Amino acid sequence: MIHIQIVDAYRKHVTEEPLRRAAQVCLEDADAADAELTLVISDDETVHMLNRMYRGVDAPTDVLAFGGTAPDFVVAPEGASYLGDVVISYPRAVEQAMGRHTPAEELVLLVVHGVLHLLGYDHMTHEDRKAMWAKQAMILDRLGLAHVQPNEAEEGF
Repeated sequence: MIHIQIVDAYRKHVTEEPLRRAAQVCLEDADAADAELTLVISDDETVHMLNRMYRGVDAPTDVLAFGGTAPDFVVAPEGASYLGDVVISYPRAVEQAMGRHTPAEELVLLVVHGVLHLLGYDHMTHEDRKAMWAKQAMILDRLGLAHVQPNEAEEGF
């Protein structure tokens, strides 16, 4: 199950279904279709604070992925695997999308990126980055969004 939380200020701008579908395609690709996770669409200040608290990076960012146990509000069914949480800054997604694609498409890119992190992908080395970018591109293509690619200079990848 994919849980989605959207800060009230952005609720009217965000459609849940494409985000849910993006996460589900990532899980299916990893043979983890029954896994659970939470997607959080939040503000820039909250994501900045989480980045500082949990990564020691005092800077804003677009997406954070936190693997771990289910939060108190999630009751995972027996045998289900809770992968973790993906937290996205809506204002940063809007900013990054400008002139390249829609904010909705940027949110899907960030969901895919965050879920891939929960599934063990990373981009710290050239080889890891190559593998993650290939998987990300393949999933975006499956979603009909092959034209949506990260702007690495903006997104700090």
